[in-house]
Amino acid sequence: MYELKSFKNGARCAARSLSDRDSVAIGVWLSTGGRYEPKKMSGVSHFIEHLLFKGTNKRSAEQIKQAIEGRGGAMNGFTSEEFTCYLVKVLSRDMDNALDILSDMVFNARLSPRDINKERQVIKEEIKLYVDLPNHHVHDLLMELMWPGQPLGRNLAGTYDTVGDMMREGITGYKRKHYIPRNIVIAACGDLDTPRYLSCCEKYFGAAPGAGKSTYGKAVEAQKRPMLRTLSKETEQAHMAVGFRAFGRSDPDRYALTLLHIILGGNMSSRLFREVREKKGLAYEISTSTKKFHDTGAFFISAGLDNKNIVKTLDIIMRELKKIKTAYVGKDEFERAREYYKGQMLLGLEDTLDQMLWMGEHLSSRGEIPTPQEVVSRISSITREDIERVAGKVLTNSRLNMALIGSIDDKSEKEISKALNIG
Repeated sequence: MYELKSFKNGARCAARSLSDRDSVAIGVWLSTGGRYEPKKMSGVSHFIEHLLFKGTNKRSAEQIKQAIEGRGGAMNGFTSEEFTCYLVKVLSRDMDNALDILSDMVFNARLSPRDINKERQVIKEEIKLYVDLPNHHVHDLLMELMWPGQPLGRNLAGTYDTVGDMMREGITGYKRKHYIPRNIVIAACGDLDTPRYLSCCEKYFGAAPGAGKSTYGKAVEAQKRPMLRTLSKETEQAHMAVGFRAFGRSDPDRYALTLLHIILGGNMSSRLFREVREKKGLAYEISTSTKKFHDTGAFFISAGLDNKNIVKTLDIIMRELKKIKTAYVGKDEFERAREYYKGQMLLGLEDTLDQMLWMGEHLSSRGEIPTPQEVVSRISSITREDIERVAGKVLTNSRLNMALIGSIDDKSEKEISKALNIG
């Protein structure tokens, strides 16, 4: 399904041709992100992502945007803990032009003092925006609690202080160190002339001088008991985020963990949705999710609810977590979860952009791209015993963390802390 090519300088590219499309989605992936940053430079990966759209040595910001949008395409970027990605979706006729622009941004960004100072203010406003959104900010608090004093526990945008103190020399130095061919993957999916695409990748990315590869500090996990962090704030609704440290992206139990997530809170048929919302009416929104890094990961439960219902809801959550640790999931429920996992993955991969994201993340993080059929086979091999075993491994007090934003007084906090116990 996928055609891969590596260049002498260490850059790699991947292609999947879908001839029934009119477009192509292209992403340039850099193996650097929040967890690669020194503390005093927290947020620099995200800062650089913003700056790459501000112009290069031969194109202005307007010329970059017009070259893509003026041809009917779209472009964007994102920063995560382990990756930075610049992506476009264009008509297949414009593939060469898109790769030219992406490579120019990555290798020749201007990073002018004027752009840096202007974007510094934009990012500060972005930080304020997310602090003002309790359903978002509660997850920042939870990450700090789960990985205290570590890069994984820091906000990807940085802080007011780190963003304010970042100078051009530090920004350009970080970019020189991490924006190197060995950290680069170019992934594309859509109406591709694959030989031409691979040739263009080599033309625009294969000639850059090579260097070493970025490294990061491994996650430290020293927790022994449940941890709670609260932020008292006058809100109409309390926002709860519960997190358990879990598995890395290469761990063989990662598929069972995703099934556990689906059964507990992955859709409207899930246990927590049914018990908390449908039966008790305690929350409008409750769901689970997972996050995977190179060497660790997380299982999350999120809910928005009335402040007076926090302890009631937490009691139900803890009860359901205990139950799935001690009793096999029913056959029908288990099969529905497996089919949901397979179906959602396959439906998502019908889109060229999602295919590109799949390819880029896997090749960047693991050096290979599994086919959907290989993943379906792995999912089909999971048993109900695997779910109980993984639940017993992950859902423990020594991995349990909770962050909460709402109208919380000292008495409420003590009650919540007492209820935060999975047994």
